[in-house]
Amino acid sequence: MEKTLVVTGGSRGIGRAIVYRFAREGYNIILTYRSNRETAQQVAEKAQELGARQAIAIQLDVGDPKSVEMFARQVSEHFDYLNVLVNNAGILQTHGIIETSLEEWETTLRVNLTGVFHVTKTLLPLLIRAPWASIVNLASIAGVTGNVVAGIAYSASKAGVVGFTKRLATELAKYGIRVNAVAPSFVETDMVREYLDTPEKREKVKRLHPLGIIISPEDVAEAVYFLADPGLSRAITGHVLHVNAGRYT
Repeated sequence: MEKTLVVTGGSRGIGRAIVYRFAREGYNIILTYRSNRETAQQVAEKAQELGARQAIAIQLDVGDPKSVEMFARQVSEHFDYLNVLVNNAGILQTHGIIETSLEEWETTLRVNLTGVFHVTKTLLPLLIRAPWASIVNLASIAGVTGNVVAGIAYSASKAGVVGFTKRLATELAKYGIRVNAVAPSFVETDMVREYLDTPEKREKVKRLHPLGIIISPEDVAEAVYFLADPGLSRAITGHVLHVNAGRYT
């Protein structure tokens, strides 16, 4: 039986690693991108090389309800049901409360939290229709510990994702749909790699983590796959898996 996955923000960083991880398992994959169509197409092509049955890149702004509704229609045109939804798309915000404007606050929550709500709600009929289904949301250490590197709006949005995950897990259990979240610490994405441009900076980040490592996008992708796959985690729902190399502050 075919298995189908949607990954929001799947054209780079953690999202791209998730696409490739599921591609190796022969999933149909729909990955979304906001602006860079060429990069998204390249990821889709690579996913098919890795084993995906189909890989389709579709433009989506998770913060725009009309865009979400159009996206859901496009998904329905391609597939009858959806097994896995990974809510990964989001934006980073780094200001404290004094520097954060109301506009910045509302934009961050609209994308990082309301976007997760709207994408999930709109795709829910396809998830209910599947023989089995799982939702994995990308939270963050910032939403659990109030990490000072992330901003006030970002931390609040990711804490909201944690609460949304736990509540939704109880609500969707009657459909057999599991809902979990992954909360990474500092992850070495392409954007972060530009910051880690000296040995000193790399060592500083390593010291944040008791294991003495820098977390990779692939580390997060493995956690997402574990939570999504019913053969590995069928009794786990409402859980937040911390991919933090031992960091809890």
